[in-house]
This record gives sequence, structure tokens and C-alpha cells, in this order.
Amino acid sequence: MENEVAPIIPMYWETADFPFHIIPKLGSLGFLGGIIKGHECPGLSATAYAMCISEVARVDASIASFCLVQSCLAMLCIAQLGSEAQKDKYLPSLSKLHKVCAYALTEPDYGSDASSLNTVARKVPGGWVLSGQKRWPGNSSFADVLVVLARNTSTNQVNGFIVNGGSPGLKISKIENKMSMRLVQNCDIELENVFVPEDDRLPGANSFQDFVNSLAFSRVMAAWVSIGIATGVYDACRRYLGERKQFGVPLAAFQLNQEKLVRMLGNIQAMWLLGWRLCKLHSSGKMTIGQASLGKAWITKQARETVALGRELLGGNGIVTNFHVGKAFCDMETVYTYEGSYEVNALIVAREITGISSIRPTSRL
Repeated sequence: MENEVAPIIPMYWETADFPFHIIPKLGSLGFLGGIIKGHECPGLSATAYAMCISEVARVDASIASFCLVQSCLAMLCIAQLGSEAQKDKYLPSLSKLHKVCAYALTEPDYGSDASSLNTVARKVPGGWVLSGQKRWPGNSSFADVLVVLARNTSTNQVNGFIVNGGSPGLKISKIENKMSMRLVQNCDIELENVFVPEDDRLPGANSFQDFVNSLAFSRVMAAWVSIGIATGVYDACRRYLGERKQFGVPLAAFQLNQEKLVRMLGNIQAMWLLGWRLCKLHSSGKMTIGQASLGKAWITKQARETVALGRELLGGNGIVTNFHVGKAFCDMETVYTYEGSYEVNALIVAREITGISSIRPTSRL
């Protein structure tokens, strides 16, 4: 990552393009598929996968998010909710990045309120017809397969479907003018009577609740992306302060700068310990949805503070992408919001603590 990816990232960040040529090498690293066992997936522990994703994020958050979508959303969804035939068909090629996948949940009118999605799936002879819109799925402009969540018109429950990229009626357009995660190819998706064979309906996905476990794990890994971003910023700042001189001495010699470095390191250590604890809870089968949300909310909040301190330490160079910190500062805004915003995750935690849900207003205005 540092030798081959870091030098090219500023250029791709400026043009908002994805470096497709690195995909084969990413696949050869052997960590895609994460905790999934069998089907030629690595079967890593949650802790081991967290270390991998954070090390990628330390260099670039967009590449880490590409891996997160592939492993923790789409692949894990297939592994947990798919048939054996579907696992055999899709997981081996996805784990090696011979194929790329996307996960289509969010819609133009349903972000935090994702379970109210409007995309529908209508049963027809031999399969299903999907109609609706999705917004923000990463990797979707070049995905070979997409896991699409849609509401079954017969049961009114959310089901899952594997849609092949390039299917008739599938229209994908890139979201332009982003100021964060610019390498990630987020898109608007239109599904106009897209036919999905019965064999590509996920049999274990019969309600939105069936997706909760994979979404909770992805929140924990999103927290680890934040840890990687913060660590990368700290590393860059420590080097910079030792090299750059003002008033005849290194910037590292000034007490105010030293205090900020210490605060950054303290945040990272605390974030790391909570992330590690969540991985252990997940591996033992004891992690609750509220605990995952607590980790995602609190860790991203601390990471946001950490990268802001780093941007301050670099002064004017803190807004130049070549120095890494400015880019990471912008990218952190995305991680703070995706996989559930800070506020929504905080309310999920509060619901688990108090037994009272305040996520939805008591009356609609």
C-alpha cells in the first residue's frame, strides 16, 4: 500500500477516478472475504480482518471502503443469507477480486430510515422483477454483481436479490462533485423492471431484520476504517513536525504541537481498545447491535477530532492532498456518516440502554 498505492492516490483523488489496475494486487493479498469461512474465503478472525482494513485505511480510506463494501456488506450478506449454490457460485471469485460487488440499500428518499425503502420486487414466472431507485452504493459503476434490497410486494417485507451488472433495465450513473471519498465510485441506480432469476433471490433474506447482523459487523469495520485514517494522519503529522522548521527549530519542539500529538495518540489508543473489544465480542457471538453502534458512533467521533487536530498541525499544507492529511480530513467526513450517522447510531445505543426508542418521532409533522 505505501509503496504502490500511496504515491498515486493524490492524482486519483483529484480526478475522482478509481485506480482499477490495483484490483488484482488487492485480491492477491488474501484478506477479501474477511471472516467468511469456506468457499475459498480466508476465514479470518474479526480482529485479524480489522487489522487488515485499518492498515489499508491508514494509506487511503477510499480503497478501504472499496474493500469494506466487497467483504462486509455484499459478500457477508451472501455468506449469511444465500444458498449453498449461491455461495459456491459467487464467493470464490469475489474473494479473489476476480469479480467486484456492490450493496444497494440506501435510496434517494430513505437514508437513515433505510428499512422503509421503496424499491419493490414483484414475483413473476421463473423469478422476480425489481423496480425502484438506489443512491450511494459504492463500486456500483463497475460491479459485476450487486446485492439489492427490495420490498416483496406480496409480503411487504424486505428481501435480498443478486443482480448481475449490465442486466437489462439496470441504469447506473456516477454521483459527481463529491468532496470526500473521491475515489469511491458512488452511484445513482435505476431499476426499471429488472428481471432476477429465482436462483438469485437470497433465501435467508425474508425481512429487514435478517440483514441486521451483517450491517452490525460492517459498522464495526467502518469504525476500524476510522482508526486507520486517524493512525495515518498521526504518522504523517509526527514525520512532518520533525522535518519542518520554523523560528529555527523543528515544529515538534513547540509545546502546543506536542500536546496535540499526545491528544491524537491518546484518542487512537482508546479507539483501538474499543475496536479490539468489539471484535472479541463478535467472535464470541456476544456482540449486541447497540454495542456495534456505540463503537461506530464513538470511534468515528474521536477519529474526526484526531484528523482535525492533524490538519491544524500542518497549517497551510494541511489542505494540500500531497501531504495526505487534508485528503484524510475530507474522507473522514464520509466515514462519520456512512454505516449509520453518529446520531442514528447513538439513538440505537440509547434504545438498548433504556429500552425506549426515540429514533422515530412520536408524531409525524
